[in-house]
Amino acid sequence: MSKLGGKPFLISAVGLDMAGSHLLEHWRSTGRSSEGILQTQDITTAVVCCVLDPNGEVAAGVASFESIEKFLTAEWIQQFRYKISSAPVVMVDANLNDHALEASCRLAAGDNIPLWFEPVSVAKSKKIAPLVKYVTYVSPNEEELFAMADALSPGKLYGLSERYKREKNCPPESLIKMLIPAIILLLEKGVKIVVVTIGARGIFLCSKEGSILTRAVVEKPQPLGITSELHRLISSDFPLHKFHAARQIEGTSHFFALHLPGLPASVKKLTGAGDCLVGATLASICEGSNIIQAISVGIAAAKATVEADLNVPSTFDLIGVADDARLVYLAAKVVYDGPV
Repeated sequence: MSKLGGKPFLISAVGLDMAGSHLLEHWRSTGRSSEGILQTQDITTAVVCCVLDPNGEVAAGVASFESIEKFLTAEWIQQFRYKISSAPVVMVDANLNDHALEASCRLAAGDNIPLWFEPVSVAKSKKIAPLVKYVTYVSPNEEELFAMADALSPGKLYGLSERYKREKNCPPESLIKMLIPAIILLLEKGVKIVVVTIGARGIFLCSKEGSILTRAVVEKPQPLGITSELHRLISSDFPLHKFHAARQIEGTSHFFALHLPGLPASVKKLTGAGDCLVGATLASICEGSNIIQAISVGIAAAKATVEADLNVPSTFDLIGVADDARLVYLAAKVVYDGPV
């Protein structure tokens, strides 16, 4: 977000070890406040070690996030209520412990701040069950989606995940039909928009009604410098009327889904792509973009990420990102609009 001109306020915890000091130094170098980052000698900084296969996919990984679960407490988060209450959008991820997640969600909901839930993993994605009524956006991959649906309604979708794995190479119009039962469970529980990532094939953007996808998420956008320039580039010739025919139909039995395709890329590694997708999407939301525009920017940023040596590129070529985002937006198509 910072490299696209965003101004995120981070609430986290790191240790007084080499990893923690390096991370904190890098964070401060972006000009962002470290007020929300707890650093004490008792904390061992969370780390993850990944082994990549020749295609850049994660073949194996070992992670240690006990410090986040132990030290990033509800009490620490509540100290920054004033920051949460003035945020355009709040993002939480499932590495937090249950009490910290609930506190974060309650604080955002109390001030009507849109909340983005990032599942992190199949196992941790299930933490959404007691929090789902607070969630505006959720961004699972297919496996996380099925895990969350099962956590919300155990056994209801028995066998669907295995069928999906067997048939997942079918066209997007057929793929979405297999995912609909799981997505609907989330929407019926209160989630407003489900963002399903499907790897190199792109994203499904789903809701109960199409018009919510074409409205700006933030009522009072925050001009963010670099992102303002990016927003100007994409707004200048994004055909805003493209999806204005999306219907707004009352009732719980309607379903609307867009497919936004992935972009061809010269892949060096795939780590960091999902994080950059979400970060760029959030930065665009804060600028006043609707979710379709924002996801298009997110996909473009993810492409730049997989083509870079680092998990997050040192810099982003704004014109390149805008051009790629435009390609995604223009190629997006409705794959479902009707009753379920």
